[in-house]
Amino acid sequence: MIPKNTNKARSLRKKQTLQEIMIWARLRNRKFLDLKFRRQYPIGDYIVDFVCFEKKLIVEVDG
Repeated sequence: MIPKNTNKARSLRKKQTLQEIMIWARLRNRKFLDLKFRRQYPIGDYIVDFVCFEKKLIVEVDG
């Protein structure tokens, strides 16, 4: 069974804002400090814009 937020997160990945696209271009494929980031990732009842589990870091972008 797929968690309820997973489908919403998938939808948000397809509808990113310009700011999210620009930041994702710099975070993806370990381009930033060789850290692994995920985008539009469900955590509990929330969907965070970007998360790095190695550093326990969540990045939220308004825009």
